[in-house]
Amino acid sequence: MSNSQIKKLQFNRLTAKVKIRLIHRKSQWTLTIQGWIVTFICIIALMVFTLSTIYPFLAVNSPVAADVIVVEGWIPDYAIKDAIALFQRGSYNHLITTGLPVSKGYYLAQYKNFAELTAATFIVLGFNPEQLVAVPAPKVIKHRTQASAIALREWLSTSELDVKSINLYSLGPHARRSWIIFKAVLEPEIRVGVIAAEPQEYDPKQWWHSSEGVRTVIGEVIAYLYAQFVDWE
Repeated sequence: MSNSQIKKLQFNRLTAKVKIRLIHRKSQWTLTIQGWIVTFICIIALMVFTLSTIYPFLAVNSPVAADVIVVEGWIPDYAIKDAIALFQRGSYNHLITTGLPVSKGYYLAQYKNFAELTAATFIVLGFNPEQLVAVPAPKVIKHRTQASAIALREWLSTSELDVKSINLYSLGPHARRSWIIFKAVLEPEIRVGVIAAEPQEYDPKQWWHSSEGVRTVIGEVIAYLYAQFVDWE
C-alpha cells in the first residue's frame, strides 16, 4: 500500500470519528386503534367525573354544633335572606357579619364596609339587632379572606361571648376556600364549620352550561389550588 493510500485511509477514519449525525432510526411504542379508543373513553369519563364532582367539593357543607353563625359580608341579598332562615331554623344565639371596605361608592355610601352594610341589610329584613354584630376588617390588597378571619379572631378575643365553635356562611364554590382560611386562623381555639349558600346566577348542578358558572367555578378551582399550595387570598 502506497503512502498516499495510507494517508487517505487515515483521513477517512478520522472523518468517520468526527462525523455529525442529525437523525437516526429508533423503535418506539405507539397506541393502536383500540388503544386510542380506550384512551378517549378514559378522558371522557374523567371529564364527566370532574364536572359532576368539582362543584360539590368546592361548595362544601360541613356544619358543626354552634350557637354563632358568621356571614361573609360580600354575599348577595338573596343569600342574606337564606341566612336569616338558616338562623331561625338552628339553635344560634348570635350572627356576625364580616367584610372589608366597599370597593365602589365608598365616599357616597352610608356604610363604609361590607360587614356593616350586610348587618344593616339583615336589620331591614327584620333580623333582631340585639343578636347581630358587624366585625369589619381593614383594607388590604391581598389576603382579603384572611384579613376578615383575623379581624373576627381579634374581636372574639375581647368579646364577652364565650364562643367555642362557629358556622361560616359563604356562597357556593367560594365556601371551601373561606373554610380553609378561617379554620387556619381560628382553630384549634374555635371550631369552624361551613355552610354554602346556593347561587341563583346559574344552576349549580349544570354550572358548565352558564358563562357565569364557568367563570366562577374555574376561578375558584384556581384560587383554591393557590390557597392550598401557594398562599392565601
